[in-house]
Amino acid sequence: MYSNRVMLIGFVGKDAEVRHTRNQTQFTVLSLATKRSWKDRESGEYKSQTTWHRCIAFGYVGEYAARLTKGAHVQIEGELQTREYTPAKGEAKKSITEVRIRQLAKLDRPNGAEAQGAAA
Repeated sequence: MYSNRVMLIGFVGKDAEVRHTRNQTQFTVLSLATKRSWKDRESGEYKSQTTWHRCIAFGYVGEYAARLTKGAHVQIEGELQTREYTPAKGEAKKSITEVRIRQLAKLDRPNGAEAQGAAA
């Protein structure tokens, strides 16, 4: 049995970016920040570390994600996906890991008739 499931709660770092694959399939890219905090045993100071996650969404979830703006508080569920790409002509291939979003819920208080979430 195998399982590849990720659940993140964090804040969108910049407005959602709508892009297209080579065959013109639309998808949305989110930059999601999560943060962990701890108390340093030696100094007694509280410290924190922010981790940035590249998240992509297709279909209905991608359409919903496209409306998200910087600062939105969201919960996503999806799977880790690693792929290779060539950044520019003549450059070596690079590897990137991203979260492919399957479910997305906006945790901010809704404004008016705004939808609460989307699922694939």
